[in-house]
Amino acid sequence: MTSIVVLVVLTTKTKRNKNMSNRHLARSIAMQALFEWDFRGRPTAALPAIVEHNLQEFGVGIETEKDFVKKLVDGVIENLDSIDVLIQKYAPNWPVDQITVVDRNILRIGILELKFKHDNVPPKVAINEAIELAKSFGGPASGKFVNGVLGAMFKEMEEAEEKK
Repeated sequence: MTSIVVLVVLTTKTKRNKNMSNRHLARSIAMQALFEWDFRGRPTAALPAIVEHNLQEFGVGIETEKDFVKKLVDGVIENLDSIDVLIQKYAPNWPVDQITVVDRNILRIGILELKFKHDNVPPKVAINEAIELAKSFGGPASGKFVNGVLGAMFKEMEEAEEKK
């Protein structure tokens, strides 16, 4: 009887971890698509093809998260000006166009999820996911940089919430 209960718990935990890793992979694919788009000079007309190519190349097995990838990319594009203003606000010593293309697009995804409540991702998850992307794809200081920018934004958001 106990082994059956353990099996059910392990299966549930495995499904939850798989969903979490699928979301992480989906964020990676969105970041790669945004990177390519940004690197190529931001050809908005080419973006759907870029996203589709990255989904086919890297998204095998995450069929349930393909819409999430597209929503992330679309959300960044729809809010690009506002997001870039926030990057400039929280990284004042770094003009947006001087931030590496990888870090810039990781920040865009993180800010979308953090500030614009995209897909109701909890703030700490949004920050942690962005940091992990920065560690995987960015330079040696990328994780700390992304953490600093998103952490400062989150702190200000919390303070504003406390004043309400």
